[in-house]
Amino acid sequence: MIKILFVCHGNICRSTMCESVFTHMVQTRHMDHLFYINSAATSREEIGNGPHYGTVNKLRQVGVPVVPHRAVQMTQRDYEEYDYLIGMDTANIRNMNRIAGGDPEGKIYKLLGFAGSGRDVADPWYTGDFEATYEDVVDGCEGFLKWLKEQGEL
Repeated sequence: MIKILFVCHGNICRSTMCESVFTHMVQTRHMDHLFYINSAATSREEIGNGPHYGTVNKLRQVGVPVVPHRAVQMTQRDYEEYDYLIGMDTANIRNMNRIAGGDPEGKIYKLLGFAGSGRDVADPWYTGDFEATYEDVVDGCEGFLKWLKEQGEL
């Protein structure tokens, strides 16, 4: 089973959107038995809170079921337990490395890197643009699935 942790700052917008989108993608492809998918924050600001209403509304609009989730903070133990820890932006990657104590096993990635871009996933907390975030998330998740196939993991 491939264990994936999607990570953003608060774990209520982007990483929860990724968790729901990727879960939906693998379910519709009948590959969900191959994955364990979760999400977390680098900060403690939203711990215990559910997904942001903008994330919930966007996912409902496009017919993607929202995975039940409450915000949690990434821990050093997560680095040991997950195969892929995927951050949404440069600041997330920096904080993920700090929490993990480095990335000696090369498990930390930036989501849009799988879509051939060094860009950060648009943060709707600041922009209010959940459409742009959704587009980034879909591009990154599709790219990640393609990459896993190319690596021979699927």
